[in-house]
Amino acid sequence: MSGTVTAVSSNGEYSFTKPNRDSITLLAGLGVEGDVHAGVTVKHRSRVAQDPTQPNLRQVHLIHEELFAEVGAEGFTVVPGDLGENITTRGIDLLGLPVGTLLRIGDDAVLEVTGLRNPCLQIDSFQDGLLKQVVGRDAVGNIVRKSGIMSIVKEGGVVRPGDTIAAELPSGPHRPLDRV
Repeated sequence: MSGTVTAVSSNGEYSFTKPNRDSITLLAGLGVEGDVHAGVTVKHRSRVAQDPTQPNLRQVHLIHEELFAEVGAEGFTVVPGDLGENITTRGIDLLGLPVGTLLRIGDDAVLEVTGLRNPCLQIDSFQDGLLKQVVGRDAVGNIVRKSGIMSIVKEGGVVRPGDTIAAELPSGPHRPLDRV
């Protein structure tokens, strides 16, 4: 399974959206250099309030560009960085990957998939009604989260638009993604 990086984004300040960059540098065990969510321990404000010592399983947020077309068909305009992701992808089924999948990006970077992004009400502040587009229910009533996946940096490196992404599935029984 493979795909391509279509955009990279980061922000040193807390903000819902993240500006696009020419490149980002991933730092092993920390996240995106200069990004507000980088660190060994959790940086998401609500999670810090609960327990600031918990490990940061949300160092790098990836989202599939195909979602933008899906919500676009419902009248929403979303472009890379708008939903706060660090890496926008094309051609890889991020939501279908199991926990522990390694994503080899570009020449050096390796991410380990930790889980699904749990979208919050800020999405509706960005565009009213968008939250219902990225969180729904399947045919049997299970919650379906479509706003990307979270990961940690196993090996650092520079990531640029156009870089290839190769997924390496973990051995053994696969655990489906859950929110982190």
